[in-house]
Amino acid sequence: MHFKWHSDSSIDDCGTTCRVWISGVGPITDRTPGDFDAFVSGKDVRGATLVLDSEGGSVVNTIALGHTLRRLDITTTVGKTVAADARGRSTLSPAADCESMCAFILLGGARRYVPPQARVLVHQIWLSGKRDRATTASYTADELVLVEHDIGALARYTVEMGGSIELLETALKVPPWEPLYKLSGDEIQRMGLSTIDHLFQMSDGRVAAGQ
Repeated sequence: MHFKWHSDSSIDDCGTTCRVWISGVGPITDRTPGDFDAFVSGKDVRGATLVLDSEGGSVVNTIALGHTLRRLDITTTVGKTVAADARGRSTLSPAADCESMCAFILLGGARRYVPPQARVLVHQIWLSGKRDRATTASYTADELVLVEHDIGALARYTVEMGGSIELLETALKVPPWEPLYKLSGDEIQRMGLSTIDHLFQMSDGRVAAGQ
């Protein structure tokens, strides 16, 4: 996953209603937690907004990143960042996908917002090296123990982050050889994946321009 700062205004124009966010794009790998730690090192990111556009990835590293986001009081959402124009202004589109483990990174936010245009899709966790041939591959006892361990860790994390265990239950019903399941708006709310009505809410309760 790659991280980058964005703003919808140029540096000279950025005032009290300027919207600033971090984009998190791509798969979650064993490098992702360390990359995020390096990205935020020396910066005041407490309370920042992380905009996710990801196909998912590693369970263990999702949990690690999610705990970091909660510790830093990060707000999470789903969206696609359009590259900055000549004046350094980026555009944030809500039309993006948050797939598989991305839903659990979203859950790591202290505040979470899923816009109606975004899609959150889930399925079972599986051994990454055998996902493409899940129905024909053979599995050792050690591999099955690893999957069960990851399910237990993900269940604990889900509860700790204030999500509903229904999220994990729903994901575990969808095998990797079937299409990902798209959560409905009601499910997203019920499972605790969206907890606020707007992004970029200001300290006095007002909402920044464009929200």
